[in-house]
Amino acid sequence: MSQSIRKLELPRSRRRYRFMLTPFADTMFQLLIFFMLSANLTPYSLLSIRNGALAAPGTGGAEGADDTPVSDPMATAVWSVGADSIVANGQRFGLERIPELARALRTQETAEVLLISQRGASVQMLVSILEILTENGIDAVRVADGAMQ
Repeated sequence: MSQSIRKLELPRSRRRYRFMLTPFADTMFQLLIFFMLSANLTPYSLLSIRNGALAAPGTGGAEGADDTPVSDPMATAVWSVGADSIVANGQRFGLERIPELARALRTQETAEVLLISQRGASVQMLVSILEILTENGIDAVRVADGAMQ
């Protein structure tokens, strides 16, 4: 007696492929951080900044300080840079007027600008001012810290 053996087939489950978002999110955050850091460092690498404090000739100043005085006090503009404005000649100007002030300095043949950084002034603001002054042909710029400690 030969019995036919019938094979039972079990129901097959469909294979599901899942897309895991966690590694994707990690990769995107790493790329975001990389590009944010590299974008912020690029403009600062183009600036040449000399080390040293302002000192009168022969006073010694800080060790390694730049011992050259301000070239001509009458041809030097002094700008006090605050959080949202600058003060030049006792007048307060908004940051949007800096290009206009730089052009005025060029027409007056001002040789040097002394920027005094007050509390709240950001590095990006100082860099923007330095770029505007350079575009207008004023390369002799000194930066001093005017914040009270």
